[in-house]
Amino acid sequence: DPALLQLWYRFSYSLSVGAACRFVALKQRRLLVSGTMSSFSSEERTAPFTLEYRVFLKNENGQYIAPFHDIPIYADKDVFHMVVEVPRWSNEKMETGELHYVANLFPYKGYIWNYGAIPQTWEDPGHNDKHTGCCDNDPIDVCEIGSKVCSRGEIIRVKVLGISAMIDEGETDWKVIAINVDDPDAANCNDINDVKWLKPGYPEATVDWFKRYKVPDGKPENQFAFNAEFKVKDFAVDIIKSTHDYWRALVTKKTDGKGISCMNTTVSESPFQCDPDAARAIVDALPPPSENTGANWNRFSYD
Repeated sequence: DPALLQLWYRFSYSLSVGAACRFVALKQRRLLVSGTMSSFSSEERTAPFTLEYRVFLKNENGQYIAPFHDIPIYADKDVFHMVVEVPRWSNEKMETGELHYVANLFPYKGYIWNYGAIPQTWEDPGHNDKHTGCCDNDPIDVCEIGSKVCSRGEIIRVKVLGISAMIDEGETDWKVIAINVDDPDAANCNDINDVKWLKPGYPEATVDWFKRYKVPDGKPENQFAFNAEFKVKDFAVDIIKSTHDYWRALVTKKTDGKGISCMNTTVSESPFQCDPDAARAIVDALPPPSENTGANWNRFSYD
C-alpha cells in the first residue's frame, strides 16, 4: 500500500493520507541526527497542500523506513529520538482525510513549539490508563521547547522534562515536554521546574494553547488531568516506557492494532517486516515532487 511507509504525521499509522505542508517541495534533503553518526534523508512526493502529498524517510543505507517503527526510541541513555512533525510557528498538520490547519490563537502564531512524536511508542486505546482512562491510539506526542525552529521530518535527540495529560474528546492524549540536547539551554533544563524558571510562562502557555486550539473549529475546550499541572520527568519517562511496551506488542502482533499499519523494514521479530526493495517499489510508483504556493495563514483567531 503506498501509504504504509510514508512520513505522515500521525505518520505512517494509517492506510490513507491527507497531508499539508508549508514549505516548497525539495527533491531530497539530508538530515543529521544531532550528535550521532546516524543520518537520514527525507524525500517528498507530489505537491504540498494537497491530499496526495507524501514525505518518506531513508536511513543511512538509502533504504526507506517507517518513522513509527524503524527509528529507535532511544538515542542514548536517558535521551530519546523525536521525529518533528510540525515546525514551530507553522500551522499545517499532517493527517489522514481532509487538509487540516490549526488556527492562530491570539497571541500565538501556529504551534508554539516544535511538535512531533517519539518513535516506537503507542498509546493503546484498549488500555485504560490508571491515571486518566482511555488512550488515543497514537505515538506519544512531544513539544520540544528549544530555540531552533526544526524542519518537518527532522529527527532530533531530546531530554524529557515533564508531561501533561490532556483529555481530548474523552481520550487521554499525553503531551511530553522536552528539549533538544543540542540546545544552549539543555544543560540547565533537567525537569519541568527548570522550564518554569528558565522560560517563565511557557508551561502555562502550553496548557492554554492545547485547551483552546480546537475552539475555532467549533469544538469545546479540552480538559486536563491533574488540575492541568505538569508531572515531573521521572513520571514522564515511566509513561513513555509503558507506551514503548504497548508499541512492541503492536508490532509483534500480540495485540490488535485495529488497522494501524505495522509495516517496517528493520524490526526482526515483527511479522510485518518487509523487504527494503518492496518499500522502494511503493515510493517509486508515486509522482515526483512539485511546487505549490499553498495558503496564507496570517489571520488570527480570538476565540
